[in-house]
Amino acid sequence: MVAPGALRVVRCGGSTLRGARAVFSADSKYLLYASGDFVKVYSVNTEEIVRLMGGHADLVTGIQLNPHNHMQLYSSSLDGAIKLWDFMDGILIKTFTVGSKLLALYTLASAEDSVFVVIPKKGERDTFQLVSVKLTKGAGQDLEGKELSVVLDDVGASMKHTAFGREGAYVVSVKDVNLQVYFFKRKLLNRFSLSTLKTKGGDNRFSCVVCHPKEDCIATGHADGKIRLWRNFHHKKEYTYSTLHWHHDIVMDLAFSLEGTRLLSGGVESVLVQWHNESSCQKDFLPRLGSPIEYISMSSDGVLCSTLHTDNRITIINSNLRFSRSIQGLIKSRDVKTGLVVDPRTKALVLNGEPGHLQFYSLQSDQQLFSLDIVQRQYIHQAGLKQSDLVKVAFSARGTWLATVEESEEVTDPELQLKLWFYNEEIQSFELNTRINTPHDNHITDMCFRDMVELGDDSLILVTTGRDCVFKVWVMVEDTDPEAQQSVSWTCDFVGSYHNYQATNCCFSEDGSLLAVSFEETVTVWDSLTWDLKCTFCHPPGNIRNICFGRLTCSKYLIGATDYGFLCCWNLLTCALEWSAHLNVVVLQPDPLSEHIAAVSWLSKESSLFVFKPNEPRPIYIQRNLCKEKILLAAFVPRDEPEITSSEKYLWLRKSQLFFLTDTQELMTLSTKSLEERLTPSSKQLAVEESLPVTPFSLLLGKHRRQQAQEDTDPGKLVVHNKQEQASPAVKELLHTPAHVLPSASFLCTIFINSLLISKENKSAEEVADEVEMESEKAEDDSDEEDGTAMEQEDTSHMELLEEVTCKLSKSQEKELRKIRKMDYSWISAL
Repeated sequence: MVAPGALRVVRCGGSTLRGARAVFSADSKYLLYASGDFVKVYSVNTEEIVRLMGGHADLVTGIQLNPHNHMQLYSSSLDGAIKLWDFMDGILIKTFTVGSKLLALYTLASAEDSVFVVIPKKGERDTFQLVSVKLTKGAGQDLEGKELSVVLDDVGASMKHTAFGREGAYVVSVKDVNLQVYFFKRKLLNRFSLSTLKTKGGDNRFSCVVCHPKEDCIATGHADGKIRLWRNFHHKKEYTYSTLHWHHDIVMDLAFSLEGTRLLSGGVESVLVQWHNESSCQKDFLPRLGSPIEYISMSSDGVLCSTLHTDNRITIINSNLRFSRSIQGLIKSRDVKTGLVVDPRTKALVLNGEPGHLQFYSLQSDQQLFSLDIVQRQYIHQAGLKQSDLVKVAFSARGTWLATVEESEEVTDPELQLKLWFYNEEIQSFELNTRINTPHDNHITDMCFRDMVELGDDSLILVTTGRDCVFKVWVMVEDTDPEAQQSVSWTCDFVGSYHNYQATNCCFSEDGSLLAVSFEETVTVWDSLTWDLKCTFCHPPGNIRNICFGRLTCSKYLIGATDYGFLCCWNLLTCALEWSAHLNVVVLQPDPLSEHIAAVSWLSKESSLFVFKPNEPRPIYIQRNLCKEKILLAAFVPRDEPEITSSEKYLWLRKSQLFFLTDTQELMTLSTKSLEERLTPSSKQLAVEESLPVTPFSLLLGKHRRQQAQEDTDPGKLVVHNKQEQASPAVKELLHTPAHVLPSASFLCTIFINSLLISKENKSAEEVADEVEMESEKAEDDSDEEDGTAMEQEDTSHMELLEEVTCKLSKSQEKELRKIRKMDYSWISAL
C-alpha cells in the first residue's frame, strides 16, 4: 500500500555503463559492472541480473575484485567514497571516505591494505594525480581514508589511461602524447614523448594503455588507430616499439589474454580485433557488434571476454572469438527522436535503439525484448556522413499496426519515407505493408492513429503533420493488384491546411470524432467524418508546443502548452478558454486510463512535475525538483493490476505508472519501491555454492544425495523417516547467514537447541492417536465384563481423531492389538 509522502524518484534503466570496465568473478560465472550509481551482478549462465548493489551517491567510476578475497569487490565513485562489498550476498562491508572525486580505481595483490585511485589535483584545473589510499582498519562500517600518497602527477582522468605492470613492479600512465613509467622498487620515473605533428593523417595522441601480464611489454592505443608495443622502457634512450595498424579511427581500448599471447583491441568500427603473437599478419575479427567498443575485459581464466559499448550494451565473447550472449537493457541512441511510445500488446516502451532500429524495452525485466530494423540499411560510423534515421513512431489502439517515419539528416531537402507495418501473429513480428516515399514536402512533425478499439481496424485512420503547412489523412483500401502480397494498403484520403501555417501537432479525441491540429499559434478542431473545420483556439504569444484531449469525464476539454510558458485549457462545448496558467511546460502527457494529465516544467535548471485534471485548475499533485537533469519525454504505462492507495493525492498512480526520460537518456519513474525491491524474488537468489568450484567431496555428497532421493521415491523399499531430520528455520538461517554478520555463538546456542525440541502443542496425528488409545485402555481394564457395545459409547471427540479406524473391534481383539503395538520394531530400520 502506498503511504502518504512515500513517493520517490527511482532510476529504472538507461544508466550509463561507461564509467568503468566490467569485471568477471573468479570462476567466470558472474559479470560485475557499474550502472550509474549502482553495481550490478549478472549471471553468465542464466542471463539475469541476480544482484543490485546501491549505496553510492554519484556515478561509479571503478570496480575491482579484492585480490585477497575474490568474493569481495571494491567500488569507487565521484561521491568520494570507496566501498567494499560482499557481492555474493550484496552486503556492504566497509565504506572508506576519501573526500575527493574518485575517477578511477586499481588494486594490487602486493598492496595488502592499499588501493590506487585517480583524483583531481588541488588548485589546478583538469590536472589529475594517481595516489595510493591506505585503507584503515577499524570496527565500524564507515571509516576515513585520508592517508594519501602521491604516486604519479599529471595522469589521464580515464581508467584506460593508467595500467600496472606484471606483479605490480611498475605503473604506466599516458596523457596526450606523453608516456611515463614509474618503477616502485627503484623509485625511478621514465618519461617518453611522441611527435605532436599530424603528418599523413597520423595522430600520435594516446587513447589507452595496458601491460603484458608475463613480460615487460606495454601496449598503447592511439587516436589514429595505431597500436604501439613498447619494450626496453627501463632505459630512457634505448627503448623500442613496434606498430600494429588496422583501425581507421581511434583505438578505444586494449586487453591482453591470460598468458599475453593474444591482444584484443576495439574502436568505433564495432569490430573486436584479436592480434596473435604481436604480429600484424596474424589477426582475427569479430565484426558487427552494434556500436563502438568502449571497454574490453578478460576473465581470470581466459575463457571469456566482455566488450562494453557506447550504447550501454555488454557483449560476452568466448576465447575463440565467438559471440556468446549480450546484456541489453535500455540502449542509448544518439538522439531519441521518436519519443516514448507504449506498445499496446506487450506494454513495452518503444523508442530509438540502434541506428535505424526500434527497441522494445521491457520495464519489468530491464531488458530489451527485441529490436525492429526500420531503415534496413547498413549504418556507417563516420563523422559528417548524412544517413537516414528513424524520427517518428505510432501504434494503433490494439497494437496491430505500426507507423514509422524515417528521414535523412539533410536539413533543407530531406529524404522522407512513411512506412506502415502489420503485426504477423505467425512470425510474432511486424511486417512491412506499405511504403510511401515523400509523404510530405518537408519534415514530418507529428502523427497519430484514430484510437477506436470498439470499431477495430475498420475505423483506422492515420494523420501526419508537416512543415509543408499541411496535415494528411491516410486510410486503408483494398489492394486490387493480383500480384500484391497483402490484401490492404494505405493511401492519402484528405489534405488539410490553415492559413499556410506550419502544422506542428495532432491528436484525436477519446471517441475519435474530433481531430485537433496545431498550426503555429493556433489550434484547429476538425470533424473526423466530414473533415470540416469546427473551431479554432489561440493564446498568443508563442507557438503551440503540445496538445491533448481530456478523457472520460473531462473529454470536453482540450489542453495546450505554448513555448512562451503558458498552459491553457479550452472548453469544446463553449469554445472558450476555461483557464490558463503561467508554466513552462516541456512535456504534456495524458493518462490513457484516467482523467489525469502530467505536465513537466523546466525552470531555473529544475524539473518539476504537476498532475492535474482539466476540470480543476489546481493540481492534485506537485513534485518540485524532480531530478537534476532536464526531462525530455514521458509516458504513462498501464498497470497489470490497479495499485491500492490510501491517499487521495496518489489516485493518479492507481491505474498507470509514469515513466520519464532525461536528457542524459536515463529512464526514471515515481514509485513506492526502490529498484532493489523491483527485482523479482527469483533473480535475487544467489547461492554461494553455485560459484564455488566442484570438489571430490561435493561430488561424493551429490552422489549420496541422489541415492537418498531415489530411495525416498522407490515405492518398493520400506523407509523409516525421522521427523527430526527436517531442517528447521533456525538451522537454515544459521547456515545461510554470512559468518561476519552472525551474533556470538553463546547467543545462538539457546535458539539452536530450542529449534531441535518438539513442542507439546504441535503433536502429530499419530501421537494424539497413541494417547487416545492409552486412555481407552485404562477404561477397558476397569470394565472387563462389559460387552463389545461399550465401544460405541466412547468419547466421540477421540474417535474423530482416529480417522484410520474404520471398523469396530471386540474386546479380545483390542487386547491382542495392544500387545503387538508394545513390541519393538526398531531393528527394521537397519534393513
